[in-house]
Amino acid sequence: MDRRFDELNEQVKTLLSEIATLRKSLDEYTKETYNRINPMAENLIDWKEKGKQVSGHDNTTIYESSTIIGDVTLGDHCWVGPFTILDGGGGLSIGEHVTIAAGAMIYSHDTLEHTLSDGELPYAYQPVTIERNCFIGAQAIILKGTHIGHHSLIAANAVVRGNIPPYSIVSGNKGKIVGKVVKEKGRIGFLYDEKNIKEGEG
Repeated sequence: MDRRFDELNEQVKTLLSEIATLRKSLDEYTKETYNRINPMAENLIDWKEKGKQVSGHDNTTIYESSTIIGDVTLGDHCWVGPFTILDGGGGLSIGEHVTIAAGAMIYSHDTLEHTLSDGELPYAYQPVTIERNCFIGAQAIILKGTHIGHHSLIAANAVVRGNIPPYSIVSGNKGKIVGKVVKEKGRIGFLYDEKNIKEGEG
């Protein structure tokens, strides 16, 4: 037992010992089953159980560390990774077969004008829509008022606002369209515009 707990009563010591045993068992199960080592909270909560709670669908997965705010609708067969934010304060609609990678943040409201005006102006709300079959990369940021068309790829660390046509590839901290997703004969390809990639960098 950790010496920090020497002063605690026996009941608390017993509870801590049981938690340590539980954690070890969960770690072993997760490593053996998924070849992963997770924070304890991720092992305690079934990812599909949380997915069903939020979406109403059996095949949607949401990690326990994902924060869900307000009015969020989520389609079936979605995967929402760890440390993500789904802000439905202004309304957030996500279609089926959407992947939201670790650390991605989707916002449908902000407090910018409220903060800068000493609280005189209200919070700003605009709905966000992500259509079906989109991939939102790790640590991408989707801002309020954005509509992303189906089969689009939002690159890691991209910052996106506005209307994104279907089959777009969006990259950079200005969220520039740098190419197209190509789907044909059961295969997926990526067609990049080199000029747009250079302009979208930084």
